[in-house]
Amino acid sequence: MIKPGDTLPSLKLMAATPEGPREISTDDIFQGKRVVLFAVPGAFTPTCSARHLPGFVEHAAEFKDKGIDGIVCLAVNDAFVMGAWAKSQDVGPEILMLADGSAQFTKALGLELDLVSRGLGIRSQRFALVADNQKVTHLAVEKPGDFDVSRAEAVLAAL
Repeated sequence: MIKPGDTLPSLKLMAATPEGPREISTDDIFQGKRVVLFAVPGAFTPTCSARHLPGFVEHAAEFKDKGIDGIVCLAVNDAFVMGAWAKSQDVGPEILMLADGSAQFTKALGLELDLVSRGLGIRSQRFALVADNQKVTHLAVEKPGDFDVSRAEAVLAAL
């Protein structure tokens, strides 16, 4: 599993944009920037939709005030699902909705979650990290079923 001090892997993923899916590299997202990335097990799922994503939307300006250049929401979903979720949650341009459809990035981080037995396939664990120029400076991974250390308020407190 990735840990503070490690460099984020360099991969291409799909971003959900108002114009539709757009390929983007993790280098473009993280290089030369201070970024918060939070990951959810799935778009439109209860805790993710009711608490996790809304917290980052609500506190986006506070992250910017603390020197964060970007906020990324990651899920093992396709870019169309991430786009629909962003629209349903009134996510503005402050948060990049990033689709890791094949869990390639999530697996490279060592943070995949096997939910095959529940019919959900391979997903991401719920976590948040802060990266400064592609180096992880903070990592908070939730215990299964928990929602505490990766919520927006906890990440803000860690900055």
